[in-house]
Parts: sequence; structure tokens; C-alpha cells
Amino acid sequence: MRAGTVHAEWTKLRTLPSTGWLLLALAGLTVAVGVAMAGSVDTAHCPTPAGCQEDTPKLVLSGVRLGQVAAIVLGVVAVGGEYATGTITATLAAVPRRGRVLAAKAAVVAAAVAAAGTVGVLASLAAGRGILPRNGFTAANGYPPLSPLDGATARAAGGTVLYLVLVALLSLGVAVAVREQATAITSVLGLLWIVPIIVQFVGDETWRERLNKVAPMSAGLAVQSTRGLERLPIGPWPGLAVLAGYTAAALLVGAVLFAVRDA
Repeated sequence: MRAGTVHAEWTKLRTLPSTGWLLLALAGLTVAVGVAMAGSVDTAHCPTPAGCQEDTPKLVLSGVRLGQVAAIVLGVVAVGGEYATGTITATLAAVPRRGRVLAAKAAVVAAAVAAAGTVGVLASLAAGRGILPRNGFTAANGYPPLSPLDGATARAAGGTVLYLVLVALLSLGVAVAVREQATAITSVLGLLWIVPIIVQFVGDETWRERLNKVAPMSAGLAVQSTRGLERLPIGPWPGLAVLAGYTAAALLVGAVLFAVRDA
């Protein structure tokens, strides 16, 4: 992958009118929802403050569930916009090696989402650090101040950024495969949001747990958990690996179709 190709793709992405707004929405929604969730709980309704067993890092990072929508849209428009306007033909005329084009698009999307996601995650932790102690979640009650340097919290924070990057790349792969922006966005949202809802209607508890292990959003967001890991359907890193598998499959299918079809 040449630097010139990456620079060209970055230029195209940053000059899209929607890019700045989407990155702002990604960070802003992540923080806003996290702040709302942190402010909505306190220890007063628990038998004891320590008895709440609230997973505070996961709580303040819960805004990623909404913030990921912006990452999905960004991943789609990075390639879908070119198909919509027909400029993909000019792109391939300049860089005939389609694998190089797709790799460059993936690199710039991943970098942009990682930067915005990092801002959103760190701001969420900072906000939670200020809000939660006022609601009884203090070190004396078994809830140390949130810090991105703490082992479990660092894993939750870093894993959340990786989750957003993987979701954006999944969306990019789907957009390359289907070529139509609305269809790609709907497909990814359905995969992430509707599958977990359907799983909850499965009557057999064993099968419900098995399906939760392979549902991309529920499995991927297991990385945010810092308490009660033994009760999770799937562990934090294995769960993120499940999402990575979906992303790799989408990019692979997209790359094959991108290579064999006409522009």
C-alpha cells in the first residue's frame, strides 16, 4: 500500500461534508449517552453501596451503542459515496490495483474512527470520574476512580475503541459488496441491533447463551465488562475476536467482489 494512495483516500474522506459531522457525532453521542447513564444511577437504591455491583467503566462507556451508528455511516460513505456519484471510475483509473484502493480506504477509515473514538472514550471516562462519586460510587464503597491507566478499565477503554474501528471496517466491507449506501447501512444496523433482540426471544437458555456468543454486537461489547466476567456468555477478548471475524469476512467478500466486478 503506497503512501500516495493513502493520502488520496484521506483527502477524499476529509473533504466529504459529512465526515467532520460524523466524527463529531461519534465522539459526542458516546460521551452524551455515557454521561446520562452515569447520572441516572446511584447507590441509594442498593442494600449497601458495595452491594450495587455496578460495572462503572461499562456504564460510562455505554454510549458507544449509539455512537457506533456514526462509525457505521462513515464506513459506508467512504466507498458508497463514490459509487453514488460515479467517481469510483476515476479512482480506479488512477489506481488500477483494486486491493490497494480498498486497503487505503480501510486504513483512513480506521484511523479516523480510532481518533474520534479515543476522544469519546477518554471524555466519557473523565465525565464518569466526576459524576459517579457524587452518586455514591466512591473508592470507600469499592468503586475506585475511573482511570484509563487502570488494568480492567484500560482494557474496556481500548477495547471500545477497537470495537468502533471494527464496526466501521465491517460497514466498509458491506458497502463495497452491496454498492448502495442505504442498503449497506440498513444491513449493518440490522446485524448489530436486530440479531441481539431476536436472540432474547429464544426460549431455550442454552441456545440463547450460544447465540449471544456469536451475535456481533453483544459479543464485541463484552470487552467493556470489568466485573462478573465469569457470568458472561463470552469473555472480553474472545468476544471482540468474534466481531473481528465478522469484519474480516465482510472485507474479504467485499474485496473479492470489488476485484471481479466492473466498476
